[in-house]
Amino acid sequence: MAEPLTVDYYFTPQSPWTYLGHDRFAALARAAGATVNVLPCDMGKVFPASGGLPLGKRAPQRQAYRLVELRRFSSHLGIPMNTQPRFFPVSGDPASALIIAMDRHEGSEAAMKLSGAVFGAVWAQERDIADAQVLAALLAECGLPPERLAQSLEPAVQQQYEANTRQAIDKGVFGAPSFVIDGEIFWGQDRLDFVARRLQA
Repeated sequence: MAEPLTVDYYFTPQSPWTYLGHDRFAALARAAGATVNVLPCDMGKVFPASGGLPLGKRAPQRQAYRLVELRRFSSHLGIPMNTQPRFFPVSGDPASALIIAMDRHEGSEAAMKLSGAVFGAVWAQERDIADAQVLAALLAECGLPPERLAQSLEPAVQQQYEANTRQAIDKGVFGAPSFVIDGEIFWGQDRLDFVARRLQA
């Protein structure tokens, strides 16, 4: 019998597409017995290296179509979403650091749980994930250790964040979410069917 696969899961905490796919990905990875490496990264550095543009610099047609697609997928998947939330654009750095600290101390399952809560905070609950008080509240709501917030400020966590970002660039990642399995990239929540097939192969 083949060994369960490992998925490198690259994302930013403020990504709407990652929010739309996160719970489905968590469920299919669990069903396949796959190991998930939870790897928040800085798309502000990935985009310049891969030819991408931040949202505000994209053509108006692309920005408008993005909102149409978000509404379509939100409706299709039955996932509540405010496509133009109050706290967006927002820095993902503090939440990324917290997720990394959680992963370092509690493991990937806790990091996945916290990630889901962070995505929902932005896209369904109108909360500011760059605010330390909001992050502390999310920890409490998830039943996760509050001390992880202070640990998220440690240099080792920042170094890991930078390493995740370099690794994403080196592996050819260019958007969020990206799932890398044995060097093969699957980009986007709408590619999860292919991720599932790869994990089941």
